[in-house]
Amino acid sequence: MNTGRILVVDDNEDLLKAARLFLKRHFGQIDLEKDPTLLPDLLKNESYDVILLDMNFTQDVNSGQEGFHWLDKILEIDPSAVVVLITAFGSVDMAVRAIKAGASDFVMKPWENEKLLATLNSALQLKSSKTQIQQLKDQQEILKADLDEKFKDIIGQSPNMIQVFDTIDRVAETDANVLVLGENGTGKELIARALHRNSKRADNPFISVDLGAISESLFESELFGHVKGSFTDAKTDRPGRFEIANGGTLFLDEIGNLTLPLQAKLLTAIQNKRISRVGSNRIIEVDIRLICATNMPLYDMVQNSEFRQDLLYRINTIELRLPALRERVEDIPILAEHYLKQYAKKYNKDIYKFSEAAIKRLEKYQWPGNVRELQHAVERAVIMSRDNVLQPEDFFFNTPQQPKDNSDISLEQYNLEDVERILIRKVLAKHNGNVTHAAQELGLTRSSLYRRLEKYGL
Repeated sequence: MNTGRILVVDDNEDLLKAARLFLKRHFGQIDLEKDPTLLPDLLKNESYDVILLDMNFTQDVNSGQEGFHWLDKILEIDPSAVVVLITAFGSVDMAVRAIKAGASDFVMKPWENEKLLATLNSALQLKSSKTQIQQLKDQQEILKADLDEKFKDIIGQSPNMIQVFDTIDRVAETDANVLVLGENGTGKELIARALHRNSKRADNPFISVDLGAISESLFESELFGHVKGSFTDAKTDRPGRFEIANGGTLFLDEIGNLTLPLQAKLLTAIQNKRISRVGSNRIIEVDIRLICATNMPLYDMVQNSEFRQDLLYRINTIELRLPALRERVEDIPILAEHYLKQYAKKYNKDIYKFSEAAIKRLEKYQWPGNVRELQHAVERAVIMSRDNVLQPEDFFFNTPQQPKDNSDISLEQYNLEDVERILIRKVLAKHNGNVTHAAQELGLTRSSLYRRLEKYGL
């Protein structure tokens, strides 16, 4: 028996009964519909492999106009639908017109069972091909966007990084959910990609989603997809990231930025391993390996009722903490050399090494922006240097001198950004690094304060 789902639409009850008796022996699901005006609602909530559609209903005896009308409606709702038209008043011209209108085939009444079966099997193969092509297109579109960001290998030989590599080796082959913690710029997405590449899902998609960049109104559409017409700009059906990542890995970056209502929706999808596109009630099963990342203190947020404890337990089967660059100073020279080679080639500069003094300066700096900041610093130095050896003066770090705690801030000495940076630092120190209390004193939301911390590298 074929597992295909067939919908038969005809106003003749005897024909519907005969179709069910014959077809249920060969296909997994046979649905019948007498009234074609119910097709739009039916197709929004159900997906069929083949629709067997009568061309003539009670309003129109033999012209076939009703059939062409409903064929257009079906293809408008689902452009990938496979429709086989049936009629007792057929001709070669009508068959040609039906194919041109988008039907996959044409069957005459009364049909021969074997011929109908062969036609439906061919239609099922066509549907399967269409589905595979669409999935490849959807995956290619997302993967192309992801590949625009050049992947760089993780570089490090320090004890902290060796421990990270060991964790990757032990965890990658499992399907355990992983939570990657670390400051901005430490390379959380690189770790997620490494986990995927070393997993059993490596041949399937790796889909990355920056949750911090998705508005609340578009969250469900981006993650779960939508159907045409479900909202103003939904001009076509579109799969969500869960659906596209099916069989592979879904990486949710900045998960700490989600509001509580969005956390609840995400938790439901993760727990049930099922989603529904916006505007549709049809359930879609998904099989993904979930990796999440954040630079936010999720455990403190749980205590402050800002992050769901059940969601945290769902995503952190394994926790992997990435060290800040200042915690692995031994890696700074090899990272710097790596970026020097990369940017000297990119900008066609004859620069081949760092002076010892330059390396010492890099090692003494605290790198609030971590590896990403080091990368940008080396790129800027390569662009601006006129020599073939980088010197300490080729590196400029925008870190204004901090006033003492009891000193006044002079607007003549500092610009407004400097004042804001200094004020945030002082308030954080006052509250021993407690972001919630600091945000309350500054009159900011936690998310606004986190954005400023990232901006100023604090």
